[in-house]
Amino acid sequence: MLVKILGPGCKNCQRLFQEVEGAIKEMGIEARLEKVEDLDEIISHGALRTPGLVVDGVLKVSGRIPNKEEIKKYLS
Repeated sequence: MLVKILGPGCKNCQRLFQEVEGAIKEMGIEARLEKVEDLDEIISHGALRTPGLVVDGVLKVSGRIPNKEEIKKYLS
């Protein structure tokens, strides 16, 4: 599974990265977690606001930080 956090490195982007990283560990799943700061790539995923969460190429959330249960749902 490939998980991407979209954003310019802002505080909310960093927080989402940490939340997703924690959920991956809690769930015991194998996933590659990447930060994407390139504006063209962020837009190519359809994210008009950051932070964004992409799982296996599908934009799941844009413009907010989902709660831990939402994150786990997106990762399962």
